[in-house]
Amino acid sequence: MPADPSRSRPLTSGTSAVEVRRSARRSRTVSAYREGDRTIVLIPARMSEAEERRWVSVMLDKLAAQESRRVLGDGALTERAERLSAQYFDGRARPASVRWVTNQNTRWGSCTPAEGSIRLSHRLQGMPEYVVDYVLVHELAHLLVPGHGPRFWRLLDAYPRTERARGYLEGVVAAERLPHLPSRGDHGDDHGGHGEHGPDGVDDLDGDGLGEDLGV
Repeated sequence: MPADPSRSRPLTSGTSAVEVRRSARRSRTVSAYREGDRTIVLIPARMSEAEERRWVSVMLDKLAAQESRRVLGDGALTERAERLSAQYFDGRARPASVRWVTNQNTRWGSCTPAEGSIRLSHRLQGMPEYVVDYVLVHELAHLLVPGHGPRFWRLLDAYPRTERARGYLEGVVAAERLPHLPSRGDHGDDHGGHGEHGPDGVDDLDGDGLGEDLGV
């Protein structure tokens, strides 16, 4: 069903362009799909701006999760880690291996700096892209700084969606009553160190278009 072009407007989300199209003939559903390098979100014309923002965020997350489920094998995960290292750490973090594992049910990821190995929990599969990227960036940072001290958090500042991703994971942690994620107030050893490193709840812990019915 075509949207009313007079009610379309472009937005931005991170580095992606988002176009919201309102339609008077759409009353109960929201849908979204990729069109080239843009994301199109179709919503009812009656929605308020606040509702629009909420549904755009919901649909972007759902699309990202769908794409993450579909495309990320170990090979793609390794390539993604290499791209993220180049983008945020000038390629200084060089993992020897990056892979999914199924034995990390209470940790999102882990790394062993001495080996250069990074492991991500299979539970991240299906989560939004920016969340998976955050965990990868977090583990890559541990190849450079093993602990959770100030130098580590300064490295993470390079990733622009850190707080949003942490908020998403904290919601999962709260829902499942897992241990808390480390904060900037949790000072780990900022030098030396061997073995496995990463954020509590994120590592080194024991422990084609979419549609939505609004239901109104």
